[in-house]
Amino acid sequence: WFAQQDYIVVGGGLVGLWTAYELKLTFPKAKITILERGVIPTGASTRNAGFACFGSPTEMLSDINTMGEAEMWNLVEMRYKGIEKIKKVLGDEAISFDGCGGFECFTRAKHNLPEIEEKLVWLNKGLKYITGIEDTFTWSNEKLAQQGLMGFEALIENKLEGGLHSGKLVMALSKKVQDLGVNILTGIEVKKWENSENKVIVETCSFSIKTSKLIFAVNAFNYLVTNILSCSIARGQVLVTTPIEGLKLHGTFHFDEGYYYFRNVGNRILLGGARNSDFGNEMTDSFDTTDKIQKSLETFLYQHFVNDVEFKIEYKWSGIMAFSENKKPIIKELELNVFSIVSCNGMGVALSPIIAEKFIDDFI
Repeated sequence: WFAQQDYIVVGGGLVGLWTAYELKLTFPKAKITILERGVIPTGASTRNAGFACFGSPTEMLSDINTMGEAEMWNLVEMRYKGIEKIKKVLGDEAISFDGCGGFECFTRAKHNLPEIEEKLVWLNKGLKYITGIEDTFTWSNEKLAQQGLMGFEALIENKLEGGLHSGKLVMALSKKVQDLGVNILTGIEVKKWENSENKVIVETCSFSIKTSKLIFAVNAFNYLVTNILSCSIARGQVLVTTPIEGLKLHGTFHFDEGYYYFRNVGNRILLGGARNSDFGNEMTDSFDTTDKIQKSLETFLYQHFVNDVEFKIEYKWSGIMAFSENKKPIIKELELNVFSIVSCNGMGVALSPIIAEKFIDDFI
C-alpha cells in the first residue's frame, strides 16, 4: 500500500494537471497524486495543433444552433478566460506562446459573405463583454496575399488569439503542480476501484492505494476505465511540411467551421482536420492516420498555399478527442467520491483551466 491520498487524479493531460493545480491551491495541505498510464500523456493534450483560440465566427454561429445563444457565449467566455489564465500562470516564454492572431478564411462558394458581415457586427457586440475590445473580429482581406494564401475571397482576424507549443505547455504545467507538492506517477494504469468505508480503494497495474476522492480526467478514454461512454470519440489528423524557404504564413487559421485548421510552426506549415470528409471512420480511438484524410489535407494544402517552392510532408500524427452532444464539457459524480471529467470538444487547451475551476466549485 502507498500512503493514503486525499485526491487521486487519473490522467496526466491538461484536464488532470489543471484539476490537481486547482485542488492544491484550494487545499494546500492535501495529499494529491496524478496517475498517468503512459510515460507521457498521449491523448489530445500532447497531440493537438497548439492553437490558443476561443472560437471562429462560423463556429460560434454554428454553436448557437447546437446549444443556444446563452450557452454559446458562456462557452466562448470559458475559452477566453482559459487562455488568459494559461498565460498568467505559466508565462508566455515557458509555453512558447506566439500572439500571432487568429484568422478565419472564407470562400464565396461556401459562405454567404454579406450575411457573415451582418452577423459579425452582432458577434463583436457580444464579445465586447468578454474581451473588453470594441471589435474583436475585423475584416483583413488584404492579408490573404501577405500570408501567401490563395483560393480564399475573405479573411477575418482576431488579434487576441495565437499559437503555443503543446509539449511545453504540458511540461510547464507538470512542473508547476509538482512544485506545489503534487505527485505525478507515470506508467501506472488503473485497473479497478471500489468504495469502502467512505474511502476509494484504487487498484493499479503496480499497487493498491486508498484515497478520499477519485477523479477521472482521461477525456476520450474515459470509457476504458469507467465502462461509461458519455460522449462521442473522434480522431483529429495532422500533417507538417518540411521547412519552406520564404514562408509568409504567420498565424493560426480556421476554415469551414474549424474543420480545417492550420498554422506556421517556424517555417513549416502544420495542417489538421478534414474530419468532416469521413465522419464515420474518424469516430475511433485509433491513433492511426488514414489515406483518405491525409489526401484531403494534402489537396487543401496545394489548393490554398502559394506553391512556387517545393516542400514535402515530413510528419503525420493524430489525436483523440471527445465530443458531447451539446459541445459542453461533462462533469459528473459517477458514484460516491468518484468523479469524471470528459469532453473538451476539441478545445482542451483553452477549456481545461476553467473546467478544473468548475469542477472544484460544483463538486468539492
